[in-house]
Amino acid sequence: MIKKILSVEDIIEGCKKNDNSCKEMMYKSFYGYLMGIILRYVNNSYDGEELVNDCFIKIFKNIDSFQPPNNPAELQKTFKGWIARIASRTAIDKLRTLKNHSYVDDLSEAEHPVNNVSVASDLHVQDILKLLNDLPETHRLVFNLYEIEGFAHDEISKMMNIPESSSRVYLTRAKNKLRTLYLKTLVNSYEKNG
Repeated sequence: MIKKILSVEDIIEGCKKNDNSCKEMMYKSFYGYLMGIILRYVNNSYDGEELVNDCFIKIFKNIDSFQPPNNPAELQKTFKGWIARIASRTAIDKLRTLKNHSYVDDLSEAEHPVNNVSVASDLHVQDILKLLNDLPETHRLVFNLYEIEGFAHDEISKMMNIPESSSRVYLTRAKNKLRTLYLKTLVNSYEKNG
């Protein structure tokens, strides 16, 4: 039997009608995309699989709240942005329940000034993603949310229950640590290939 290839719009509409074949197509179409997002937050694929499945449960439950864009050509991009936000929030919620983060709530920008560190200009995206796992968890979360997911510091502070100034400090520390790790990687590579 030949299956009809459905558009993203058809799949979304089918999921709104609780059509299991559309849910299966959505799962197969976006599983890898969501796993890529989730693995920026957790270090192992077992937790990643669990979180991706949690994401799909939330997506299917809340699909009626998805607002398609006026321009149909932007539907897939808008939908991917919507599910990416669900994925990042799901990962943060899970991490929050797994352990009680010991945030330093009294981090202030005056005590720990925020320096402008231009990581993106000196690092390649793939290098950053490889090094992210070497960051302390809070630093990695703030970096992901701000630099990769595009959340503002006020949104991050609400999601993570930390002061907005702490979010800025964690971001700066993450960038500095990434720069140090990257330079160390370059030196090791240079010495190895000498």
